[in-house]
Amino acid sequence: MKRTSEDPNVSSALPTTQDTLPKALDDIEVSRLRADFPILGRNVNGVPLTYLDSGATSQKPSCVYEAEQHYYENFNAAVHRGAHSLAVEATDIFEQARTDVARFIGAKDNEVVWTSNATEALNLITYSFGNASAGLGGDAARAFALGAGDEIVVTELEHHANLIPWQELALRTGATLKYIPVDESGALRMDLAGSIITPATKVVAFTHVSNVLGTVTDVAALVALARNVGALTVLDGCQSVPHLPVDVKALDVDFMAFSGHKMLGPTGIGGLYGRAGLLDAMPPFLTGGSMITSVTMEKAEYLPAPMRFEAGTQRISQVHALATAVAYLREVGMDRIAAWEENLGERMLTGLDGIPGVRVLGPAQGAARIGTAPFVIEGVHPHDVGQFLDSRGIAVRVGHHCAQPLHRALGVVSSTRASTYLYNTTSDVDALLNAVSDVRGYFGVGK
Repeated sequence: MKRTSEDPNVSSALPTTQDTLPKALDDIEVSRLRADFPILGRNVNGVPLTYLDSGATSQKPSCVYEAEQHYYENFNAAVHRGAHSLAVEATDIFEQARTDVARFIGAKDNEVVWTSNATEALNLITYSFGNASAGLGGDAARAFALGAGDEIVVTELEHHANLIPWQELALRTGATLKYIPVDESGALRMDLAGSIITPATKVVAFTHVSNVLGTVTDVAALVALARNVGALTVLDGCQSVPHLPVDVKALDVDFMAFSGHKMLGPTGIGGLYGRAGLLDAMPPFLTGGSMITSVTMEKAEYLPAPMRFEAGTQRISQVHALATAVAYLREVGMDRIAAWEENLGERMLTGLDGIPGVRVLGPAQGAARIGTAPFVIEGVHPHDVGQFLDSRGIAVRVGHHCAQPLHRALGVVSSTRASTYLYNTTSDVDALLNAVSDVRGYFGVGK
């Protein structure tokens, strides 16, 4: 699927209509895709790299970083500021990227705000709500104000990026933070959600896919409970947007955060989806140039969304590269990617479950999951597991994965997580399983 450097948004290898694509990915096609990812051809510790850490950050096809270079070589200028040709061209590229990414998640152009990452997107929401709670933003912003007696509901599955900002907002406003717990397997206690979400609940914030377990949350059920009490919904889409077909309108959420570097894009770029009417009513998070209509020495008036949340010089080349990544994903097909990862995930989970001394975390097989497998090995610390796997060229994530409360609920301090993407093969999974089978013997455990 290599794109030409003259036009990094146009593919010369795969057809653009999904109807002409094969029904499912397989090892042969994935092996061809891998040629677009030069880093996957390198050696680590003298052996070929097996990259199973896409849950942390994905690798990038060459067309993505070529797109950034192409932008700098041909169009580099400040957007929304100049009247000269380069500035106009750069602005067109910048806004076309917004259109492309918005279409990818089922949103309108004015409903996608560029941020540095998903963490900033979630903080944007909480700080904007905090500003509304302080009386900023006028009458339109009062709907976002929080105070004593109001409740914010999260879940025990959350990444710290969708927990700590809400903790801080509760502290700043006097609101109460509550959470929906998980059971001993890590499944969300939906049987308790209806009693935890009450008429006092103003916000329900939850992950679409657990970054630790890879399990898919019942979005429809949580949105329905929130709607019943008039609460706003905030979705963490970091692990879903790269791996599943996502349509924010079909999901019916009010906000969603996502991160470019997990979906083949560059670092330093993420996004916030928000319903247009809500974004326009929210007070700004950052203030300065390019987000105003008028300024006097006493006050300022702000542009509508998304620009009211995009103060200062923007991430233009990264936005262009993210749109290129989205084009790549669309060409492969998100349905096909999701199906392939489901196959890889089942292969990992089944294989790991059959290795003595290995405990796979999360609900039993059959729960909806992406291609992620978290596990612990009896008697061996996850950091030692990670180093052993690295000696075999296998890259995985170890630690608490920015989800300490979830690990605590599962009765472990940390874990090892293998996570797949469209460029992984069944051979990658088998390499992991073979290496994990040798871990306890290497460390002299369980003899």
